[in-house]
Amino acid sequence: MLEKVDLTKKLRKREYKARMPRLRDRLYDLQKACWDADVPSVILFEGWDAAGKGTSINRLTQRLDPRGFKLYAIQAPRTYETHMPWLWRFWLKLPNYGEMGIYDRSWYGRVLVERVESFTAEEKWRKAYRDIVNFERTIADDGYVVIKFFLHISKEEQQRRFKKLEKDPLESWHVQPEDWEHHRKYDEYVLAIEEMLERTDTEWGPWTIVEATDRRWTRVKIFETIIRRLEEALEGRGLPLPAEWHDEELEGELQTEMDAQREEG
Repeated sequence: MLEKVDLTKKLRKREYKARMPRLRDRLYDLQKACWDADVPSVILFEGWDAAGKGTSINRLTQRLDPRGFKLYAIQAPRTYETHMPWLWRFWLKLPNYGEMGIYDRSWYGRVLVERVESFTAEEKWRKAYRDIVNFERTIADDGYVVIKFFLHISKEEQQRRFKKLEKDPLESWHVQPEDWEHHRKYDEYVLAIEEMLERTDTEWGPWTIVEATDRRWTRVKIFETIIRRLEEALEGRGLPLPAEWHDEELEGELQTEMDAQREEG
C-alpha cells in the first residue's frame, strides 16, 4: 500500500503562495459556519517522526479563531489513566458541538507505537481496531466530522531530516534516542501502519495519506481535504455554505503558473 504512494509530489513556491491565502480564508469561513451550525469536527494527525505533523498543525491553526478549536498533543497515558478503559481519556478530549478538536497523534498510538514497541499485549492492540471503529462510528453518528491524516515520508527522507535537525542547536531537542530506534524499525512500522489503514478506513472516518516529502504540497493537501470535508458536512445537513471570495487577478496568475508547469512536464 505505502510503496505505491508517490512521494515525489511537490508544489512550486509561486503556486503555493497563490493558493494558501484563499485556503486559509476559506477554512476560517467554514470554521465560523460550523460554529454557527453546531457541527463539531475531529481532525487527527498521524505520521512518521519528522514528517511535519507539528508544522502542519501550526500552519493550520494560525488563522483559525482560537475560541473555536482545541489542540491536543497526545502523549503516553498517565498512571491514573491506565486504570480506566483505554479510550476513556480520548472521550474526555472530544470538542463541544461547533468546535474543532485537533490532535497531534491520537488513539491510533495503540495500534502503532504500542504495538511495535510491545507496550501493549497483542490481544489488546488487536481488539483496539474494533474499539476505534466503534468509537469513530459513535461520534460520527452524533454529528462529528472525522478527518484523519497520515503523513508519509520515506526512510531515507526521515534520516535526512533527523540529521538536519540534530545539526541545529535550537531544533536538536526534537530528535531523541527513541526516534532513531523507531527509524531502525521502519519496516516493522510499515506493516503496522498498513494494517491500521486497512482496518480503520471507513465511510465515516476515511484516511487521507499525505505525500509529505514536499512541505508545500503537504500543507495544501491538508487544507483542501479539511475544506472539502467540512463543506460536505454542511451540505449534507442542508445548510448554506459561506460565500467564496474570488480574486480574478490572483486566479489568472495561478492559471498561468499551472499552464507553464504542464508545458515543462
